[in-house]
Amino acid sequence: MKKQQLPPGQQARNDAYNEYVKQVTPTHNLGANMAKAFVLGGIICLIGQIITNTAMQQFGLDKDHAASWCSIILVFLSVLLTSMNIYPSFANWGGAGALVPITGFANGVCSTALEWKVEGQVFGTGCKIFTIAGPVILYGIFSSWVLGFIYWILKLMGMV
Repeated sequence: MKKQQLPPGQQARNDAYNEYVKQVTPTHNLGANMAKAFVLGGIICLIGQIITNTAMQQFGLDKDHAASWCSIILVFLSVLLTSMNIYPSFANWGGAGALVPITGFANGVCSTALEWKVEGQVFGTGCKIFTIAGPVILYGIFSSWVLGFIYWILKLMGMV
């Protein structure tokens, strides 16, 4: 296929546009991004482990109650840091390391609520708070229902 020749003015404009696109398009280093996600996700998990160990050793909670308190505290810290506009900086630096744990879910709900609060309690926060979290909740419940149904069928058949 023969490449179409453009008039000189249009070719220069296209070349200038392509150069502009190269300048503004961010370049990503996969290895560095993975390392950052690993470090940030690891720090969040380390904080969670410290909370769990402290709850068990200092407050005498069993493993299940300590884990519940850990989740509550991590969600609270995520919401607090999101409302202070600090957590988004962590998420921007660490990528999926900040978005995958329970803190990322809390950040998604809180940031949406903060963004839409100017529209009011009902039409802003109330309507938009689950814009990001809604699909996660929906597909989480649906997939657990499907897996539970499959487990029930397998149990009826004596395979489990």
